[in-house]
Amino acid sequence: MSEFATPSDERNWAMFCHLSAFSGLIIPFGNIIGPLVLWSMKKEHSALVDREGKKALNFQISMSIYIFVSAFLVIIGIGILLLIALGLINLIFVVMAVVKTLNGEDYQYPLSIKILN
Repeated sequence: MSEFATPSDERNWAMFCHLSAFSGLIIPFGNIIGPLVLWSMKKEHSALVDREGKKALNFQISMSIYIFVSAFLVIIGIGILLLIALGLINLIFVVMAVVKTLNGEDYQYPLSIKILN
């Protein structure tokens, strides 16, 4: 069922699912759109890409929910600190997921709401 030439190609596409979350720095909701597009394109061809794409999407959807709540909390002052913390958490956890995926290790995002199974 795999169309990829090597397991390395599969890992690369899985890594791109995680990395594409950074498109949210340029495109509104790109943190969700990027992983969604890559996952949709390659999920039928690789179980690894399917699994990692779902993890990336679940985490980015979760982070978006947390960011919206934090943006609302800016009114009472605590939201600014939460937004900064969430930005750092997102950066760190995505980089960790990329490294683990490239090394062939399993990585579960902390704080991720399991929306896609």
